[in-house]
Amino acid sequence: MCCQSLQVGEIDVLVVSDGVLPLPTSTMATNATKADLSAWLDHMFMPQEAFDWPLNVLVARSGEQIILVDTGLGSQFSGFPRAGQFPARLKAAGIDLAAVTDVVITHMHMDHVGGLLAEGVKEQLRPDVRIHVAAAEVEFWDAPDFTQTVMPTPVPNVLRSTAASFLKEYRSNLHIFQDRHEVAPGVVVRLTGGHTPGHSVVDLASEGELLTFAGDAMFPVAFDHPEWHNGFEHDPVESERVRVGLFRELARNGGLLVASHLPFPSVGRVAIDGDAFRWVPVIWDF
Repeated sequence: MCCQSLQVGEIDVLVVSDGVLPLPTSTMATNATKADLSAWLDHMFMPQEAFDWPLNVLVARSGEQIILVDTGLGSQFSGFPRAGQFPARLKAAGIDLAAVTDVVITHMHMDHVGGLLAEGVKEQLRPDVRIHVAAAEVEFWDAPDFTQTVMPTPVPNVLRSTAASFLKEYRSNLHIFQDRHEVAPGVVVRLTGGHTPGHSVVDLASEGELLTFAGDAMFPVAFDHPEWHNGFEHDPVESERVRVGLFRELARNGGLLVASHLPFPSVGRVAIDGDAFRWVPVIWDF
């Protein structure tokens, strides 16, 4: 299964797997001891050296608008052959790229904007498609700072070039917001910062039901160890603050959570578990 549909009130939602990214486990917790990380990996039945990082995107239909939230990696990165699946999987789910009215970019890392640069994608999109991105994110990628990240060596240059290509190709389609923006009825994007200065999350709300697409604000290890920093965070301390704040918000409001790098279909809720948190997956009735 590569797509999972659900309802948030009157909003139709589809979670789409873009595939997986093989990455070193050391990027999961750059401020943890090797022993502590190793123990957590054992506890989770995960390999010690490398793991497959899930990559999810989301589609929401609200009224007459079809909104794509992030676009996956694209097919132009040979080091990640199992990602970049979203265009084919969207088509298999019966959604035509030409029907997409809006795209929300949580942040401009290559696994979130790369899909828009994949061969043939721009030609399928409508010329007036609206691409919503935070002003702080656009400004950051003019001269990105990687001094606090701990990424595999080739990644920063690829991130720079991908962000530059995205801005070059789609600048005329950008709808830049400051802090908070309603994309469609019940679909709101809001700035959180942290992971990148312009990182944003998307809230869906309809008929008393809630869902938050949290982008890269959290990763699987973050529920047990919200204080552990991820190597791809441009401001790890702020990322931790944002992550804990979102966890507490979701535990309080009982809304659904979907995130880019939680195991597909990544739909669940958050509970508080002492000083940590607990991800409670939705039980699907197929």
